[in-house]
Amino acid sequence: MVKTYLRYEPRLVFGVIVSVDSNMSYDPSGKYLLAGALDSVAVWDIKKGICSASLSPSAGSSHSLAVTSIAPSHSSSSSSVASGHANGSIRLWDLSRSACEATLNGHESAVTALRYNHLGSLLASGSKDCDIILWDVVAETGMFRLRGHRDQVTDLVFLDSSKKLVSCSKDKFVRVWDLEMQHCIQIVSGHHSEVWSLDVDLNERFLVTGSADLELRFYLIRNEVEETGNSSKWDVLKHYGEIKRQGKERIATVRFNKSGSLLACQEAGRTVEIYRVLDASSARIKAKRRARRKKEKLLAKAVEEGNKNGNLNSSQNVSGVAASEPDVLVSDVFKLLQVLRASKKICSVAFCPTVSTKGALGTLSMSLNNNMLETYSIEEGKVEKKHTVELPGHRSDIRSVTLSSDNTLLLSTSHNAVKVWNPGTGACIRTIESGYGLCCSFAPGDRYALVGTKSGTLEIIDVGSGTRAEVIQCHSAAIRSIVPISKDNGSTGSGFVTGSADHDVKFWEYQLKRKPETDSKQLTVKNVRTLNMNDDVLVVSISPEGKYIAVALLDCTVQVYLLNTLKKFLALYGHKLPVLCMDISLDGDLIVTGSADKNLKIWGLDFGDCHKSLFAHADSVMDVKFVNNTHYMFSVGKDRLIKYWDADKFELLLTLEGHHAEVWCLTISTHGGFFITGSHDRSIRRWDRTEEPFFLEPFG
Repeated sequence: MVKTYLRYEPRLVFGVIVSVDSNMSYDPSGKYLLAGALDSVAVWDIKKGICSASLSPSAGSSHSLAVTSIAPSHSSSSSSVASGHANGSIRLWDLSRSACEATLNGHESAVTALRYNHLGSLLASGSKDCDIILWDVVAETGMFRLRGHRDQVTDLVFLDSSKKLVSCSKDKFVRVWDLEMQHCIQIVSGHHSEVWSLDVDLNERFLVTGSADLELRFYLIRNEVEETGNSSKWDVLKHYGEIKRQGKERIATVRFNKSGSLLACQEAGRTVEIYRVLDASSARIKAKRRARRKKEKLLAKAVEEGNKNGNLNSSQNVSGVAASEPDVLVSDVFKLLQVLRASKKICSVAFCPTVSTKGALGTLSMSLNNNMLETYSIEEGKVEKKHTVELPGHRSDIRSVTLSSDNTLLLSTSHNAVKVWNPGTGACIRTIESGYGLCCSFAPGDRYALVGTKSGTLEIIDVGSGTRAEVIQCHSAAIRSIVPISKDNGSTGSGFVTGSADHDVKFWEYQLKRKPETDSKQLTVKNVRTLNMNDDVLVVSISPEGKYIAVALLDCTVQVYLLNTLKKFLALYGHKLPVLCMDISLDGDLIVTGSADKNLKIWGLDFGDCHKSLFAHADSVMDVKFVNNTHYMFSVGKDRLIKYWDADKFELLLTLEGHHAEVWCLTISTHGGFFITGSHDRSIRRWDRTEEPFFLEPFG
């Protein structure tokens, strides 16, 4: 009879505030900030610091749907948002309903640029395939394709007053397209490196481009046909001038604010240069002041030379200089206002279309590469940080996860914090500062948790108060594993075991000590036994009935001992690279080991014989766990995949995709109804068992 299995499907993704591969943008109201969060678009209420909605693809979509570009409609009457994805597709969302209205397919590779026209009726998209496609948003169809660039299209902008589109590319050229003729009418050269971004102000007076050069280049936009010097009368863009930047990194983004009074120049580093854009009258006044100063300097120099030469009329020759109206230069219009330096590398910036702070010139938000959002208020003499979104996610990758005994709490560790989550909703309940946590476990009763760090300290976390109750220097090197000691009946015992890179396996007992300041008791631990090994300890596992302890060493072996006497029972040889993870089934019959050699090996714990060696992942196997009361198991690896196995039949049951980077850790609920994975992409994903059965098709 064919055996049936129940399928697991993704249910929840949390922990990602903003991903590094996408830009971000405000909605027209300025209330919500739209940021790419791996394969979805997170809608953040910046003032409250909460995610109001998530524009996510269907559960069955491929993980290649990573968001690479976001563009909201500029029209205040429209709630349309476009998201470009890594597989070349474009999704149109209704922000008010958080629903996908259409999926547009036309590009062959990742979408790198999106821009709506002013009315929100047209959408232009650029891609790594070098093509530009113009879409009719109302009809949800493509209109035509524009070809000409020889490398990735990096940015787009509409010139609505003249029905033109301007594009820039890594091929070092800026192109102007006539949308009625569907043809390129001007190619702007002069950049010495890739052009990464461009934008126009509200009144379409100026276009600015940013490249890897040390200058910002500015162009005047002409809407009328005229003969001017060396340029063609059909040219739309006329070179205006350059401004030397402060930084030396390449430009990532240039953007005007909604009114066109501010210009932000974001470098591919930690710096944003903010320029004040003067209106025409202010720029003329500044130009006249500059001309007057120049005339005064010339006059003073002429008088000095006249006195030396005895020529008293030299000053009269200078009096006629600058009598005519001086030309307004680009430096007269654009004035450096502030240089903003962030604590981490900046991924994207966006101006808020509304200004909430009285007296402020603008509000600028930025996403950082450590999974944070920051918002600054720009004033005449200073830049002040107003809001930060950082609590709903870790600053770096998730190194370990564990569930409480009743599956109502989830603990995750990272390089500087421990977070407690509600695994049902993905809400962050507590954030506790810590060392670099490599492993973790809840203590009996779930009031306290244990965290093993890279520095060799054991941190006792008070889950209720969200504090570190005690930090104990347990080992002289990294603690790689924390495992509770089980009683004979399978319940959690009164202690635990730690394994470290200092070659020691230490046994600990829980104790209560009285806090003198509050006269209350808190948990502490005491070392009762130590097992010395010959090499670094990578992972430790204890059989559920508390009979055996297995220790994986850096020498690629697994040593199995009797737990009560620490007498050596078995030695498991066969892996070609160190064992990084292992688990013992609830009945104590099987032990599974996962290694950096990409293999899973299933062993009998009675004689230590290898039942089967499975080529499991395309890269190192990072974690493996048995489902409780079964011989089914899950494994995760550096190849970003999660795999579901039958350890009795040695069959691969399911391959689950979703993570966008290496999957480091895994934890399974008590009855196997769901499991949680943590990844280098900073996301925590919950996968639920469904009622949908499936069968393995026999070969042949």
